Amino acid sequence: MRYCIISLVALIIFLADQLTKFWITHIIPLYSSINVIPDFFDLVNIRNRGAAFGFLNRSDIEWQFWLFLGATFWAIVIIFFLARSAHSNERFLFWGLGCILGGALGNLFDRLRIRAVIDFLDFYIGDWHWPAFNVADIAICCGGFLVLISMWHNEKIKRNTIKE
Repeated sequence: MRYCIISLVALIIFLADQLTKFWITHIIPLYSSINVIPDFFDLVNIRNRGAAFGFLNRSDIEWQFWLFLGATFWAIVIIFFLARSAHSNERFLFWGLGCILGGALGNLFDRLRIRAVIDFLDFYIGDWHWPAFNVADIAICCGGFLVLISMWHNEKIKRNTIKE
C-alpha cells in the first residue's frame, strides 16, 4: 500500500506540474508576465538553470545540470529507502514522500528536456520579489513538511511508549 500511495501522489503532482508549465508556456511568451494581483502576484514564464531561490542559476556554467541530476537521483533512492523501512501506517510519511518524488520528477523532466526548470509563480511586494517557483517546488516543500510531521509524530509515540 505504501508504494501505491507514494506513486499515486507522485503521479498527480507530476501531471499537475507539467500541465501548469505547458499552459504557462503557451499563454505567456518567454521572459514575459501577466499581472494577476497588482503589486503582489504575477504569472511569469522564466527559466531557472539552478536550484531553489535561483541558487547556481547561471548560464555560463554547465556542471550545475549534472549536480542537480545527481541530486535528484539520490533523492529518489532515499525516498524509496525511507518508504521501504517505514511502518505501513505512516500515512504522513508516504504522502510527503509522494509529494517530494512528484516534485523532483517534474523538475527533473524539465531539466532533461530543456536543461532548465520552468518557473511561473511570482509573488512580490514593491520591488522585492520572492524567487519565482512552480507546482513541483510547492509539492517538494509541502512534502518536506509532511515528512517532518511524520517524524515528530513518531517521536511522540516513542516517548509515550517509553513512559508506559
